[in-house]
Amino acid sequence: MSTSATPENFAATRGLVRAVRAMRWEQAPEDAREVARHCILDFLGVAIAGSREPLTEILVSEIVKPERSSEAGLIGRMQRASRLSAALVNGAAAHALDFDDTHTTMSGHPSAPVIPAVLALADSTGLSGREVLEALLIGIELECRLGAMIGPQHYAIGFHSTGTVGTFGAAAACAHMLRLDEDGWLRALGLAGTQTAGLKSGFGTMAKPLHAGRAASNGLFSALAARGGYTSNPEIIETAQGFAATHAGAKPSREVLDRFAGRFLIRDTLFKYHASCYLTHAPINAAQQIRAEHRVDPKSIDEVEVRVHPALFGVCNIQEPKTGLEGKFSLRATTAMALLGEDTGNLETFTDAKMTDARVVSLRDRIRVVRAEKIPSTCATVVVKSNGRIFEIESDSGQPASDLVAQRDHLTRKFMTLTAPILGRRDADALASAALDADQLASASKLIDLTRAG
Repeated sequence: MSTSATPENFAATRGLVRAVRAMRWEQAPEDAREVARHCILDFLGVAIAGSREPLTEILVSEIVKPERSSEAGLIGRMQRASRLSAALVNGAAAHALDFDDTHTTMSGHPSAPVIPAVLALADSTGLSGREVLEALLIGIELECRLGAMIGPQHYAIGFHSTGTVGTFGAAAACAHMLRLDEDGWLRALGLAGTQTAGLKSGFGTMAKPLHAGRAASNGLFSALAARGGYTSNPEIIETAQGFAATHAGAKPSREVLDRFAGRFLIRDTLFKYHASCYLTHAPINAAQQIRAEHRVDPKSIDEVEVRVHPALFGVCNIQEPKTGLEGKFSLRATTAMALLGEDTGNLETFTDAKMTDARVVSLRDRIRVVRAEKIPSTCATVVVKSNGRIFEIESDSGQPASDLVAQRDHLTRKFMTLTAPILGRRDADALASAALDADQLASASKLIDLTRAG
């Protein structure tokens, strides 16, 4: 065992485990439990839609078909696979469209790494919907605390937190489901930490959703191996050459755990209503508001300025996207589409043809993205100059919903839009109801079963 912890570099891994390991579903406030249900609903919707994407087809063809295992089901498909492969495929499918939930404290997508892992484990062992939700809550709480503990530098230097921090979250959720003791949790997190991967340089390609799938599969693997006694460094976060040092150049402090003690950060989960990188949402919202309030003719626009935090330049500032996937990471393209009145909440909008459409390209090339040092990364200001007039709107997409009833309604509509064309209206309704009542399901396998058309 490493003995690297010092008063300046406290036992962060053990502290993190102790901060979340005792959390229970019945002790969480109802608003936190309701958001957990929303996470399940939204995850299943985007995963079903993502199950038809080429990247998912590749994983099924190359990874699943050679297997003979039938431990766990694949979302939206009749096939079953080993639970590790099911977690991989379902995680990648859920992130394939970049339409899944996000969390600013984690600096990533919290559900896509965790839910596939816990569903695969539950499906292979007959666990209940409530057990899945409780594990999901714990996994997200750990992800958020770890994300805050290592700080924004982790993401800034090029790591994709969904793939890295998400591996820890999946491992924690599965360690809880397997009822590991504290030492077992530490072994699981140690194994998770040595497998964390995911680079932002893969954004705009199939590599990005792979990060979520690998995080889910590796997190589940870590918990299963830890249950069997597989050893690892139990101080993986704080140790010399450990996760914090190598992935963030940071020394984790106790302050984060103290600050979040007693809180349920799942409540701050943000959901997407535009089918693009979340950091493009504030500019999209501002541009849509300008279009709606001032009825600006796109042909009359002389120039557009989009002011965003400098961090966005390394995430979603592809200047001239050629594919629909690249377009999801282009501030210029998404703002142009919003000003043109394109439906950015529709998956079909983000096509290769749309990114090279003359109207989109013409307006895109009149848009400048500029640095605004003092605003949060979820905020933006859009300034439109048209025929001598100037329209300026600020927007912030970083505020969690205050009305969870309205959020449930919005997410249900999004879910139905994504799933009804695949499952049919009646079956999509049945799945939505099951997801929103998941804590009442005797077997979580029902959620997987209902994702299969027919």
